[in-house]
Amino acid sequence: MTEQSQILDKAGIKRTLMRISHEIIEKNQGTESLAVIGIKTRGAYLAERIAKNIKEIEGNEVSVGAIDINLYRDDLTEVGEQPVVRSTEIDFDINKKRIILVDDVLFSGRTVRCALDELIDFGRPETIQLAVLVDRGHRELPIRPDFVGKNIPTSKKESVEVRLKETDDEEEEVVVVGG
Repeated sequence: MTEQSQILDKAGIKRTLMRISHEIIEKNQGTESLAVIGIKTRGAYLAERIAKNIKEIEGNEVSVGAIDINLYRDDLTEVGEQPVVRSTEIDFDINKKRIILVDDVLFSGRTVRCALDELIDFGRPETIQLAVLVDRGHRELPIRPDFVGKNIPTSKKESVEVRLKETDDEEEEVVVVGG
């Protein structure tokens, strides 16, 4: 059995996403021109939750979308002969929008770089801000989040797993595995 330690439970994830939602509203002085886009898979579900929180707090709906970065990966040939490509769902104009890009775990920064490349192919947003549930360090690119749920120092031998009801058959939690 692999050793794991729980960092956030279901209630902790909910509180953390609510805090991030408040921080997004505060930094952007409201919700005007705001849109939330999640990186598939778990980042997309977190983006939906953040958009729901923002509506609950401000009473305004914000556009929400999801992107699949697989075709933008710099390691596409290492992923497999037939990488799974899911659809990107952005059904609104991102030009002149303040985009909140959401991911579950920030590690090397390569996934975020791919997402930035893809977003720019869709248009020219006013700003792109990064929100992550967990920042585990070990950046390989000069990318830093604007909104962080939890900073977790890890070794490269460890992994951080975000388990959500939408994707996993387990209780919602964030755990560090290995070591």
